Amino acid sequence: MPVRFGVQFTAAVVWVGCFDLNLWSAAVLISLVWMTNLYNFMDGSDGLAAGMAVFGFGAYSVAAWLGGDMAMTLLCAAIAAAALGFLRFNFPPARLFMGDVGSVPLGFAAGALGYQGWSLSLWPWWFALFVFSPFAVDATLTLLRRAFRRERVWQAHREHYYQRLVQMGWGHRKTALAEYGLMLLVALSALALARMSLTAQLAGLSCWGGMYALLAWRIDRAWLASGQR
Repeated sequence: MPVRFGVQFTAAVVWVGCFDLNLWSAAVLISLVWMTNLYNFMDGSDGLAAGMAVFGFGAYSVAAWLGGDMAMTLLCAAIAAAALGFLRFNFPPARLFMGDVGSVPLGFAAGALGYQGWSLSLWPWWFALFVFSPFAVDATLTLLRRAFRRERVWQAHREHYYQRLVQMGWGHRKTALAEYGLMLLVALSALALARMSLTAQLAGLSCWGGMYALLAWRIDRAWLASGQR
């Protein structure tokens, strides 16, 4: 585990070029490492990680096109297209699986290109985190919940919100389709908000924060009512 995080942190340092560590650069590097790992954490249901790549990098591509950067547009579109091709075989019932070899590089690319787009002024600082918030919110809340209970957060488990939906009878297909709907709404909202005033951006993000809180609460209630443990 220490070696893995060390390699990821080194890759983040090289990408960002933060050899003079300060509070801001440390926050950026930690965000990149977290994005790398949360993508891996969320790769536990057929079609989920590939679908997030389609919508997430697709949103990056559209935003880069609107910003006039064709190189970034084509790069992000290529990743989204590759994920879509993979999704043909990964959609439930899956015949091909991503694993660490696919999910970890995709997570790093999501963070690295998100940072790159912000540094090029193609989108606001919050854009990348919001675009991938269907993964970021689930993984972060689950980690905090396990840490609060003093559980070993690095151990494998089945407590993510998407895993709870699967265990409550939704199955992989219905869960994937519901997540795709959420990912599409988030992507469209991110693209719309990025072109609005700062006040409108903050209002929109606040609304989505409330929406995520409501979704988490509803799933938690259903989980307790189902008697699952």
